[in-house]
Amino acid sequence: MKKPLALLTSLLFLPACQTTRTVTLVGMTDYHSHAVPFYSEGQPGQGGVARALAYLKEAKKQPDTLVVSGGDTLNKGVPTWSDEYGCVEWPWFNGVLDVMALGNHDLDYGAEAFARCRASIEYPLLCANLVGADGAAYFQVEGRPYLVREVGGVRVGFFAVAGPDMQRLVKAEHLPAGTRWTDAKEAARAAVHALRDEELVDAVVLLGHQLREDDEALAREVPGIDVIMGSHSHYKGALRVLPGTGTYYLSPYQYLAYLSEVRLHFRGRTLERVSGGLVKLDETKPEDAETAAKVARLQRALEAKRPERFEVLGRLEKPLGDENISTGEAEVGTWATEVLRRAAGAHAFFATSAGFRAGLPAGEVKVEDFYGAIPYRNVLVTAEVTGEQLERWVALSESKRGTDGYSQRSGVRYEVEEGRVVRLRVLKDPNDPKAGDEPVKPEGTYVLGTTDFQAFVAAGYKEELSKARQVRRTELDAHELLKDALRKGDTTSTLDAFK
Repeated sequence: MKKPLALLTSLLFLPACQTTRTVTLVGMTDYHSHAVPFYSEGQPGQGGVARALAYLKEAKKQPDTLVVSGGDTLNKGVPTWSDEYGCVEWPWFNGVLDVMALGNHDLDYGAEAFARCRASIEYPLLCANLVGADGAAYFQVEGRPYLVREVGGVRVGFFAVAGPDMQRLVKAEHLPAGTRWTDAKEAARAAVHALRDEELVDAVVLLGHQLREDDEALAREVPGIDVIMGSHSHYKGALRVLPGTGTYYLSPYQYLAYLSEVRLHFRGRTLERVSGGLVKLDETKPEDAETAAKVARLQRALEAKRPERFEVLGRLEKPLGDENISTGEAEVGTWATEVLRRAAGAHAFFATSAGFRAGLPAGEVKVEDFYGAIPYRNVLVTAEVTGEQLERWVALSESKRGTDGYSQRSGVRYEVEEGRVVRLRVLKDPNDPKAGDEPVKPEGTYVLGTTDFQAFVAAGYKEELSKARQVRRTELDAHELLKDALRKGDTTSTLDAFK
């Protein structure tokens, strides 16, 4: 019996319609000039640009693979490598990177230095909401503020935005001449519309560069983003679907300690699922020999030129780890805030997790190690608060758990039940920790200490502190206090420092 022609035709084309394809995205972000392997999460020898390049080059050899960056390749002041060598690594990624998002630290050295860096690379930069005088995006690929790549028979669209925090952090005088920021959400909405409705892409990927909470809000408010390659928050997060959205999100921590690896699984041109996770770049991963030799040579020259940055500050019998830095009490954060609390004469001291970027290893601690762990200069701020205000401050910190806005602290302890802070206790006498602690009294009066960043810049906290009395910016330099503590051997850290 002969089959109808229509049925034969449909059978003929069925295999093509059901062809499965996988596109792999390998991503780096927030490198911050950490060319040399470093101490991270309690382990030495993590990351390093030679190790990252070896992995990325090997990934690039695989079919249907794209390599992307979320930006922040520079970091003025820390490590010293960045001040000495600038963007020397940027051209090392030519032929490896397919696209890079602009990060706030990529502009640390001003527009002229940035222009020289940009001239050294062959891969495109993206930032849809940095526009010129004519209102058009400053970074474009073939006249468009996004990138479309056809790979494995499907079309993938990439875009980037500068979130509100990035816009605040970049100094106006460091922007390219004639440029300005526009609203990140509106730029994202326009980019997704163009990619979906005009370019007819099969998947949309956001590369960066904004806080984790801004990424999550964007996924809820701008439908059509399939994957967000997290950046800027230095958050370590496995691949997951953001609640209330169809958007996948992952974030590879910082400094090339991890890379992101995402696989987009298509049936025909329909994205059916996303898989993948984080790749740890530890000592089990090989280095690119040529890059390792260049790094070693440049590092030797740097240590000879800047010996003061490699002097020994002190010695630790045990490491001060950075585990749980944005989700709980980390040893390096507890130690630092206790040193600063005593110096400020405060009942309680708080510092955002953003101010801590690594732990400190056991053994000799060099100046460069210290700045790598606590890179940002701050002075101490004190304020007189009521117990009710202290409770609100702690609740605000807990609401930011898992982000850079979470607080490391000393002088208080509490528990969390169903998302609420309960049994909050504070030191009875800031000058005598051995006197113990007591429940916070709503009508009581307490001295709160913090950094000038948290007091006057950090969202939420600055508004809370504006309601306090006797707010005072002291002349106490956090870096000098902590370095002095290391010199004196004042390095004890327990998770209840005032017990």
